[in-house]
Amino acid sequence: MKLHQLISKQGRRHRRIGRSGKRGSYSGRGVKGQKSRSGRRLRPAERDLILRLPKMRGFANAPKSDKAIIFNLSELSTALKSFVQGKDAVELNHELLKVAGLLKKNFNGEVKLLGNGEITIQLNVKGMKVSKSAKAKIEKAGGTVVSAK
Repeated sequence: MKLHQLISKQGRRHRRIGRSGKRGSYSGRGVKGQKSRSGRRLRPAERDLILRLPKMRGFANAPKSDKAIIFNLSELSTALKSFVQGKDAVELNHELLKVAGLLKKNFNGEVKLLGNGEITIQLNVKGMKVSKSAKAKIEKAGGTVVSAK
C-alpha cells in the first residue's frame, strides 16, 4: 500500500476551488450563481439611473400635460385674502397666481376655475377657463369674467 492509495473513512469531499485569491476555496465569491462565476458581467445600478434621464437640456421632473390646473373658488378665496385688503376688485390672471404661490414661476399652461366653495372677493378673471357655476358665483360677488373659454 502506498500513500496515494489511502482513503479516509469519511469519504471524499468535492468542493469547488476558487482560483486566484487568498480567501480559501471560494475566494470570497460565495457558492453558486452568476456572481460566483468567472467572466460574469453585472450591470451597475448607476448606469441604469443615468440611462433613464433624458439627454436633452431643460428637463423638468414633472411630465408635461395638456390638462389644465384646477382651482376651486374656496382655494382662491383663502389664498388671495392678503391681496384684497384695501381694494375693491382684484384682477385674477396667471401672474397673480404665481405671486400668490399657487403656480410655479415657469408655468405657461391653462388654468381652470371650478365653482366649489363660496367667494366674497370681487374678481376680474382674465385668460382662464371658468366653469358655469364658478362664473355665476364670481358675477354674484360683483366680479367679471373676460375671455372665458
